[in-house]
Formats: sequence, structure tokens, C-alpha cells
Amino acid sequence: MSRTDQVVDGIKRMILDRELGPGDRLPVEKELAETLGVSRGSLREGVRALSILGIVDTRQGDGTYVTNLDPGRLLAPMGFVVDLQGDGSARPFHAVRRLLETEAAGLAAARITPEALADARDVLDQVDEILGHAPVDHDRFIETDIAFHRIVAAHTGNPVLTALIESLASRTVRERLWRGLHEEGAEQRTHGEHEAIWRALVAGDADRARIRMANHLLGVEESLPGVPDDAPDDTP
Repeated sequence: MSRTDQVVDGIKRMILDRELGPGDRLPVEKELAETLGVSRGSLREGVRALSILGIVDTRQGDGTYVTNLDPGRLLAPMGFVVDLQGDGSARPFHAVRRLLETEAAGLAAARITPEALADARDVLDQVDEILGHAPVDHDRFIETDIAFHRIVAAHTGNPVLTALIESLASRTVRERLWRGLHEEGAEQRTHGEHEAIWRALVAGDADRARIRMANHLLGVEESLPGVPDDAPDDTP
């Protein structure tokens, strides 16, 4: 194990053992380096690595603090991993997204607020406007797609599920998906599917919300480049 890894593991262990908690300041550099048995240079490298992972935050002239350890922040690096994948690797990631968002729709049906439903309605009305102009503004369309799915995911009552969905459905992923969709009327079909999801959420019908979301994302998945029409259906 390298000295940097030793620092990373040591500080993570301190957090797991509750010696440090969210918002706590790390011991001064000299003291922490001695505790972990490393040099100050190795300590700084380890702290930089933990900062990238969203575990600590270094404030100039003030010290280094444990972050709030919010799942969204800690899982954010996974989104970069998804973004790095080529088009040929899109389907496995999208399949996981489909499973997660299908369950998210069911959970949201029981938890989504009237205010959030109104926000989702506003998003869908924006799509009506976008589709009313030719050619379709795909940048705006992608923005509304992200906004609609984000509203659903945010009302699952499960911050880890919300963070996982966010990391699997970044703008880069959305743009890659739409580059591969050459079917006539794909935007209108997607909008109609979003409308069906919204109606299920308004009705508070969890089963119908799951079915509508699964149908929507399975259709996207089957449209991905390189996915044969007779590919095995692994819908849950």
C-alpha cells in the first residue's frame, strides 16, 4: 500500500469509527501526519485524493473539513465514469438506469408533492412549445428531459437512489442517447411517454407509474446503436 493510500484509508477509518464526523475539522497537519505515520507530503496527497472523492474540503487559510457526506456528492464521481464510456458501452449503464428509475417512479407516486407535480407540468408545457417549432431545439429538449426525470427522482424519499439516478443520467449520457435516435417522431413519442408518467403520478398510482417509466426507458434502450431488435427482454 502506498503512503497516499495509507492516508486515504486512515482518514476514512477515522470517519467510520466516528472519530471524525460531517463538518468536523481534521487535526492539524503535523499531528495528523504523526497519527497516520506518514510524511506531510504524503498527507497532502492523500487529502487531495479525498477532496476529489468529495469526502473532505480544504478551505484556504482555515483547514480541512469533513464534508456533509451527502450521497449525491460522494456518488458524483461515478457520473464521470459513465460519461467516459463509449457508445458501445451505453446499454449496460442504461439498463441499470432503467431499473432504478422504474422503482423511483413507483416510490414518487406516493410521495411527490402538489408543488412538484406543478413543476413537472410546467416542464411538459415547455416541451409542447419546443416541439411546436421546427427544427426542434435539441439542447432545450434535453434540458427538459433532465428536468422531468430529476423531479421524479427527487421525490423517491431515498437520497441514495436519487444520487445513483443522477450519476447515471447526466447531460453527456442524454446527448449520447439522442445522437443515436434517428427515428421519425422520437421527440413526440418521448413527450407522450412523459405525459403518461405524469398522469400516473398525479393519480398516485405506483404500479402504473412503474409500468409507464419502464416502457419509456425500455423504448430508449432498444433504440440505442448496436442493440438488435430481437435482443433479450430483461424488463423486471
